[in-house]
Amino acid sequence: MLKQCLFSPTSLKTAILAALVGYCMPAMGKEGMWLPPTLKNRENDMKKMGLQIPVSQLYNEDGTGLNNAVVLFGKGCTGEVISSRGLVLTNHHCGYGTVQGLSSKENDYFAAGFWAKKDEEELPCPGLTVTFVRKMENVTDKIVTGLADTMNEATRQQLVEVRIKNLEKGYKTATGMDAMIKPYFNGNQYWVILTETFNDIRLVGFPPNGIGSFGGDTDNWMWPRHTGDFSMFRIYAGKGNKPAAYAKDNKPYQTKQFFTINPNGYREGDFTMVYGFPGTTMEYISSYQLNQVYSILDPIRIESRTQRLNAWTKHMQASRDVFLKYTSKRAGIANGWKKWQGEVRGLRINNVVGKKQDYEAYFQGLASQDQNLPYADDVLANMAAKSNAVNDALKADEYIKEAVLGIELIQNAAVLDKMLQVLRAKNIANKNDSLMKLAKGLEGMYKNYDVATDKEVFEVLMPLFMQKNTGYIPTAFSNQLRERGNNYNAWSSYAFSSIAANQEKLKSFAETATAADSNRLIGDPAWQLYNGISKMRQEKITPYVSRYYSDMAYLNRLYMNAQMSLDKQKSFYPDANLTLRLTYGKVAGIDPDGAAGYSYQTNLNEAVKKHNPEVEEFNMPAKLMALHNERDFGKWSVGGSVPIAFIASNHTSGGNSGSPVLNAKGELIGTNFDRIWEGTMSDLYFDEKLCRNISVDIRYTLFIIEKFGGAGRLLKEMDIVKACD
Repeated sequence: MLKQCLFSPTSLKTAILAALVGYCMPAMGKEGMWLPPTLKNRENDMKKMGLQIPVSQLYNEDGTGLNNAVVLFGKGCTGEVISSRGLVLTNHHCGYGTVQGLSSKENDYFAAGFWAKKDEEELPCPGLTVTFVRKMENVTDKIVTGLADTMNEATRQQLVEVRIKNLEKGYKTATGMDAMIKPYFNGNQYWVILTETFNDIRLVGFPPNGIGSFGGDTDNWMWPRHTGDFSMFRIYAGKGNKPAAYAKDNKPYQTKQFFTINPNGYREGDFTMVYGFPGTTMEYISSYQLNQVYSILDPIRIESRTQRLNAWTKHMQASRDVFLKYTSKRAGIANGWKKWQGEVRGLRINNVVGKKQDYEAYFQGLASQDQNLPYADDVLANMAAKSNAVNDALKADEYIKEAVLGIELIQNAAVLDKMLQVLRAKNIANKNDSLMKLAKGLEGMYKNYDVATDKEVFEVLMPLFMQKNTGYIPTAFSNQLRERGNNYNAWSSYAFSSIAANQEKLKSFAETATAADSNRLIGDPAWQLYNGISKMRQEKITPYVSRYYSDMAYLNRLYMNAQMSLDKQKSFYPDANLTLRLTYGKVAGIDPDGAAGYSYQTNLNEAVKKHNPEVEEFNMPAKLMALHNERDFGKWSVGGSVPIAFIASNHTSGGNSGSPVLNAKGELIGTNFDRIWEGTMSDLYFDEKLCRNISVDIRYTLFIIEKFGGAGRLLKEMDIVKACD
C-alpha cells in the first residue's frame, strides 16, 4: 500500500545537497527515556522540536497506540511490527544467537544469508519470544502506602514484595494478561506493565554477515557506519489470534497496529523518536559509585576481555568450524569490551566525576537548608563511607567474573559440582539418571566449544588473575600452579585433563558413576578450581559485596527521593530497566574532535570502498557488489547510491537495539542499532554534544530485502509511503 510523499522532489534534492556540502545544524539532543503514559507532560516540548502528531497516537489507554507495534524481542532487544501479518523487524545482531542455532556447515546462514520466499519456508525459532506492552499504570500508592522512607530496608522490601505479588495476581486475573510490577526511580515509584508474549516466532530474512555485521568489531560503536544491521522474523498465533506454542498450523499474527514505512528520508535537524526497551542506565548515582565504574570495574573488564578476544580471534581465523562456534559469543563479549573503552574515554574527557562532585555540593546546600527530609543532609557522607570500604572486594569480584569465569572449562565445572552433590545424596533413587540430565544440560555448550581455544584463554587469563588479584587467591590455584613449576602452559594442560573438557568423558562418567566415584570428582583439576574460587568468593567477597549493594539500594532510594524533592530545576526521568520508553531528538551530524560536522548519513558507495575480501568483517557479498557496480538500486536510489545509516541525538542504551526510529509523523525511517563510541558514557552521563544513536536507514533495509534477498513479496505486505522521484 502506498501513501502520499512527505517531501517534494525539489526539497529532497535540497536535503541531499545540504548533506554533500557538510550542512550542519545544532544537535538539540534531549536527555531522557520517558515512560509512554507520561508523554502528555512532554507534548509541548516535543511539538516545539517538531512532533506533528498527538502523543496519544504513541500511547493511549484504548489500545490503539503505536506501543502495540513495539515488541521486546527475546530477552534484551527491541523489535517493531511492520505489517498486519506480524512481520517483525529488528537488528541482525539481535537475531544472531537464534540464527546460530539454526545454522550448520550445510546451511551457513552467516555466510549465505536466509530469505523465505513464502510463509512455508519461514523457520521456527525454538525459545525465541516477542512481548507486547499493552498497558502501563502507576501503582506507587498501592505499593508504598504506610511505608516510611527510612524504615529498615530488608523489612520494607519484604513488604513491598508481598504487595507486588498480590497486586500482580489481581491484575492478571482481572485482565487476562501477564502483569509485572517494576520499580522506578530506585524504588520511589512502581508501575504495573500488562503484557502479551508470543512463543511461535519464525525466521523470515537474515542478511549474510557481509551486510548484517559489515565492519565487525573494527567499526562497532563507531561513526561513520556502513552496516545493514537488520533481520526479520514473523509472529505466529494460535486459535483466536492468541499466543500459542509452535504448531505447524498456526497462522501469522493479525494486527491493526503496525508501523507505516516512510522511505523519503530526512534532513539534518529533523525531529526523530526512538521507541523501545533500553536496558540499564545509572544517571543519578553518586560520584563514589561512578568512580568505581571508571577506576575499577571498566578497566578490569577491558583488560580481561582484550586477552580473551585475542585468543578467540586467533583460533576463529584459523578454522571456519571454530568461527561458527564462537562468532555469536565473540560478538557479545566484544560489544561490551569496546563500549566500555568509549565509556571510560567519555567519562574522562567530560570530567564526569568532577561534574558529579559539583552537583553533590549543590545538592548538599539544598539539603542543609531543608527541614522536611532530615536524612538528606547525611546521605552522601554515608554513600562515601560504604563505597570506599568495599572497593578491594569489588575489584576481586570483577577479576573473578571476567578472568576466572571467562574460562569456559571452569564454568563447565559447575556441573561437576552438581554431580558431586548427586553422588553424595542419600535420597536419590536413580542417581545415574540425574547425572545424565546434568550432562545433557551441557550439550548446547559443547556444540559451540573448542578445547584448544579455551585452553589458550586459560593461558592468558590465569596469569592476569594471579598477578593482579594477589589478595584473593584460592589455595587450589596456588597449589596447582606451584606443583607445575609456576608454568602456566603446564598448568593449563593439567587443568584440561578434566572430564569437563570432553563431552564424551563426561557422558561416560554420568552413565557409570557410583558413590565411590565422588573421589574422582574431588580430584578433578577443573572441579578443584571451581570449588576453590566458589568457596573463597562465598566466604571472603560475596557477603561484603552483597551487603554493600543492599546498603546502597537503600541510600540510592533516599538520595533519589531527595533529589526529586529538593532540586526543582531538573526534569527527572527514571533510569532504564528494560521497560518500554520513548526518547526524542534530532537528526544530527557530529565531529567529536571539533566543530566541522561529519555527514549525518552514509551510503553504499562508501561501503564498497571498504570492501576487502581478505578481511572477514569487510568482505562484502559478490551479489551486493554487482548490484552496486550495475547501479541496480531500484526505487531506493538517492544521489546515485543507497543510504545505509544515519545518526541522531536520541538518548538510547543497550536494549534499544532493534528499536524503531520514527519521524515527526510516527512513521518508520530506520532501525536503531548502536551509539557512537564517543558517547557511550550516556548510560551514566548524557552530553548532547557527543551522544548520538546510529540507525539503519529503512531504504537500505528495503533495498537489501528486494534487490539482494529477492524477497520482494515482503514489501507487498508493508504499508509504504510513496517514494518521491
